[in-house]
Amino acid sequence: MYFTKSFKKKSMKKIFFFLSFFIAQNLFAQDDLLNMLQDKDSNEVNYTTATFKTSRLINTHTTELQPVGELQFLINHRFGLISDGFNKFYGLDAAYVRLGFEYGINKFWSVGIGRSGVDRLYDGFTKIKLLRQSSGAKNIPISAVLFLGLAAKTLDYSDNTVKYETKHYLTYTSQLIVARKFNENFSLQLMPTYVHRNLANTQADANGIFVMGIGGRLKLTKRFGIIGEYHYIFNDQLKKTFYDPISLGFEIETGGHVFQLHVSNSRGMVEPQYLTQTEWSWGKGDIHFGFNIARTFSLSKKARGL
Repeated sequence: MYFTKSFKKKSMKKIFFFLSFFIAQNLFAQDDLLNMLQDKDSNEVNYTTATFKTSRLINTHTTELQPVGELQFLINHRFGLISDGFNKFYGLDAAYVRLGFEYGINKFWSVGIGRSGVDRLYDGFTKIKLLRQSSGAKNIPISAVLFLGLAAKTLDYSDNTVKYETKHYLTYTSQLIVARKFNENFSLQLMPTYVHRNLANTQADANGIFVMGIGGRLKLTKRFGIIGEYHYIFNDQLKKTFYDPISLGFEIETGGHVFQLHVSNSRGMVEPQYLTQTEWSWGKGDIHFGFNIARTFSLSKKARGL
């Protein structure tokens, strides 16, 4: 009996020692594996994705470019003044539409074209990625995109006493878009902008207009977020009474579509329109309702995963 108890006791000690050794070895092995993974992560570049849901915030562009081989079809819709009341169905009787396409040539470059009912305006643009926010082996705190746009007005001017040339219908826009995704729920961007109009509104107006914009997105759920943008027009550039454009709204993602519903004091949907020709004021209750719909199509085999 004593031998049996002694044997069991010694056996239990051996088993306990063996289990302790096995657990310790596994713990050290896990620590080594964790260190290896951390070392591996520190040698990798982790690029930030989905700073914004689409290439547009509301009116302004974002740092998002169309992926390679993907074509985005964008419908921008703007209505009349909500303050017009029931007689004009709170602005819904007066509607303007912009139809546009944007295409990703490579991961650093995308182009687009569009046509707007306001002034019967045709526009084309290119976006070039300069910086991409990342962490790890390459720590870049921001994303930056250069936007260059050309707009051509085809609606005739009302003054028939002046002989207008082709150049008088053209406007150029240069914009640097700088954005940062602070966390999974909040992104912010700044947009210093220069708009050059070959024909100003009046002789007292400057042909070149400097504007500073700011916009952001607050994600509330996986598919729902609040969006907003504001553009400040520096003083004494426009003699006629124009106002700083302010737009607020929310967006909903549903599969391949992104819906954006918003209100704005601007009716224009292209840079020279909403940046230099916003005639309405939030303070006077001059608000337009509008929405954007974006749908993406994969054209190349690579984009379709083939």
